[in-house]
Amino acid sequence: MKKFLSLFLTLTLLVGVFAGCSSDEGSSDDILRVWSFTDELQEPITIFEERHGVTVEFTIIPTADYPTKLKPVLESGVGAPDVFTGEIAFLKQWTERNYWENLSAAPYNADELAGDFVPYVFDLGKDADGNVKALSWQTTPGGVFYRRSIAKDVLGTDDPAKVGQMMSSWDGLFEVGEKLKQDGYRLFPDEGALRWFAKGEDPQPWVNENNELIMTQSKLDYFDNAKKLRQKDYTAFAPEWSPSWFAAMNGPIAYNGGWEEVNEEADDKTEVFAYALPTWGLHHVLKANAEDTAGDWALTSGPTPYFWGGTWVGIYSGSEKKDLAWEFVKMMTHDEEFLTDWALKTGDVLSYLPVTNKIKDDFSDEFLSGQNNYTFFLEEAKKIEPGIVTKYDQQLDTLFGGKILEYVEGKLTKEEALEEFYKAVKNAYPDIKTPNN
Repeated sequence: MKKFLSLFLTLTLLVGVFAGCSSDEGSSDDILRVWSFTDELQEPITIFEERHGVTVEFTIIPTADYPTKLKPVLESGVGAPDVFTGEIAFLKQWTERNYWENLSAAPYNADELAGDFVPYVFDLGKDADGNVKALSWQTTPGGVFYRRSIAKDVLGTDDPAKVGQMMSSWDGLFEVGEKLKQDGYRLFPDEGALRWFAKGEDPQPWVNENNELIMTQSKLDYFDNAKKLRQKDYTAFAPEWSPSWFAAMNGPIAYNGGWEEVNEEADDKTEVFAYALPTWGLHHVLKANAEDTAGDWALTSGPTPYFWGGTWVGIYSGSEKKDLAWEFVKMMTHDEEFLTDWALKTGDVLSYLPVTNKIKDDFSDEFLSGQNNYTFFLEEAKKIEPGIVTKYDQQLDTLFGGKILEYVEGKLTKEEALEEFYKAVKNAYPDIKTPNN
């Protein structure tokens, strides 16, 4: 998923031969309308147009505006797309509504495909009754990308297996952090990386079937681990998505650069050792910002497996072109010829196993000094627990992360942060039962 690109898109982009034809100007039988929050469908759409002799009107809407732009047209049916994508943040909200066609029903019979997909990816596209509403062509497990030269200098090896073993526990991770700090490096750019390991340590949904908030010990430990990372000074204080966060991929940065523009003349500089990023982070974030350090990176695992993001695609239930729309969904998600070409060209880690099983052993990425990231990520994908994503995740993650930060910065005690988090949950979702009820 081109998460980075989608975050910064500010305009709606229409792609198609009939660029001047709006959704309200009547329709033609050979125009398929596709809406998404990311530009990654542009090239597949061109291929689809050539294959089927049709025109696709492609609308890209910035992620922040996507739900509010899409919901009214799906509710009314006026100007609605025939196909639309869903990002993990709002996926579960939409699978529970009647927006997407039921792909478990005939003529789609998507349940027959279950064994062909990475399990957690296929599961996420289902509604509460087990009906498949959307499919995804990709899987997005995460890993830890690290600098080989720094690993050799501080840890005595750049071998991904050995480095991964060193960071396979929280204690091990902090031991590596201490060694790096002693030599003038920093383990991570900021504390943000830890949230993924905290979520992956004891994967359970935020809210269970009894509408109870689940506060696991791993979530409680997240407070302490984030505080320890800050107090031990194992980060460069380069906030996620800040100029310094990106700049640290390419070399030394000013220590504690914050959200300011990168200070090239700073006296107090450091180098960041590692980033916690998923599959899409390699091609769309790291490579795009690490020109000078290309070839000096490797990929390994952290204390726990995790996944980050993903894009699902389905058919609008009110579409009058469901046959053509299904052809597009099929091409994107389980067309062997298209997906094989797509994966070999883009490096996108697919969720469709008949293709990944065929091509996985042939990957070698020069950016990673020849390492095969494809097999690594596919193995990590097997460790992801299905059924842990809920419609509450985006907001609860934001609320929880905010209280973690206030605790790390000393504004609240751990007990105060927890109480305030529970209050915020009750304010947002009065029906959810919190542990302090």
